[in-house]
Amino acid sequence: MIRWVLVVLLALILIDGLSPWLRRLGVGKLPGDLAFTFMGREWRLPLTSTLILSGVCALIAKFL
Repeated sequence: MIRWVLVVLLALILIDGLSPWLRRLGVGKLPGDLAFTFMGREWRLPLTSTLILSGVCALIAKFL
């Protein structure tokens, strides 16, 4: 259980560090990605981008 928590934590840190670079590539700005402001903070829900990145990761994992 602790191993999964560490993996998720490391993945979130990695994604947070790569988010400016990914935004320049258009990830997070696709149709289906939601962005709204709530309580003075901007919130993003990149639904379409998540599906596309998951598909790419699955293809890479399948061929390796």
